[in-house]
Amino acid sequence: MPRITKIYTRQGDSGSTRLGGGQKISKTALRIRAFGTVDELNSFIGVALASGLDETLAGPLSAIQNELFHLGSDLCILEEDKREMPVPQIEPRHVEALEDLLDRLTAEVGPLENFILPGGSIGAAHLHVARTVCRRAERLVVALSEKEEIGAETVRYLNRLSDALFVMARFENKSKGVEDVCWDSRS
Repeated sequence: MPRITKIYTRQGDSGSTRLGGGQKISKTALRIRAFGTVDELNSFIGVALASGLDETLAGPLSAIQNELFHLGSDLCILEEDKREMPVPQIEPRHVEALEDLLDRLTAEVGPLENFILPGGSIGAAHLHVARTVCRRAERLVVALSEKEEIGAETVRYLNRLSDALFVMARFENKSKGVEDVCWDSRS
């Protein structure tokens, strides 16, 4: 477990930062934007948890928050540096756990019969915001993967996570007795 003794370093005052391997890069670099968005996603999941979600979702979301730190460290260390600096990474088991969760929750909420709008209960609304941030993180990670090598499971994980957050929002609405907000395509 890393020990952080000082929060500020003054190294970022010039608009640059360092990756886990020590490489100095711009704070606007695609890699920084990608894992910064993963951090933003983690924060939105924290807001959703703080809103008092159903207990069925709280455990998996707490695990997901930890896994998002794995994903952040996966992106913070260049692939060539991982041989010398082993870090927690997203693995196939993390993707499989999301798929199992998706299957369980989908069985509870049933099939989707219409497109739904983000909203319903406050917890579901927070989960929908997290879902959209997750999709943005996924797009940034895909863009990064087109330029640089990244961890093999990061894109798959974010793709499954956004689906899981959608189903969790539906589950949260159902558990709170709130109807999903259906899209009215005729209005």
